Amino acid sequence: MLSAERVRLAPLTSNDLPLLFAWINDRDQVLFNAGYAPVHELSHASWFEALQQRKDCIIFGIRRIDDDALIGSCQLLNINPRHQNAELQIRLGDVESRGQGLGSEALRLLLRFGFRDVNLHRIYLHVFADNERARRLYEKAGMREEGLLREAAFIDGRFVDLRVMAMLRSEASLGGSG
Repeated sequence: MLSAERVRLAPLTSNDLPLLFAWINDRDQVLFNAGYAPVHELSHASWFEALQQRKDCIIFGIRRIDDDALIGSCQLLNINPRHQNAELQIRLGDVESRGQGLGSEALRLLLRFGFRDVNLHRIYLHVFADNERARRLYEKAGMREEGLLREAAFIDGRFVDLRVMAMLRSEASLGGSG
């Protein structure tokens, strides 16, 4: 378990599936970082089962420390041990938990875990160019923009640009708890 002041990262369990299922089917929330398509319950359960077998992915639930409520998830995926890099994804599914710095705490924990415990050299992500809130979160954590993928995603009937952002281990602050 990885802990900060107000959140901790912990493995997801089957008890988390109903809430994760509700979040992935909330169209308005999904469109912040992905194309929307309804997910059926059996497909969702199969996804969770397959996730447990993947060697190139580590996923955590983001939980508030004060009440242990699941407020989101974050993961390192496409982990490449040879090149020591991985892609980062984070989502606060609990809308009420946004704007309080909880996502920032979770992001810092995940970055520290990736560099310190997984021995990564580079952690990268893709973010919609027009998602200013997410871009500010990543910049605040020390991630740098590396490039623009023009019209790389078809979201809600239109093509959108994706920004590539990354952090190198040498740029990370690895101190603190966790």
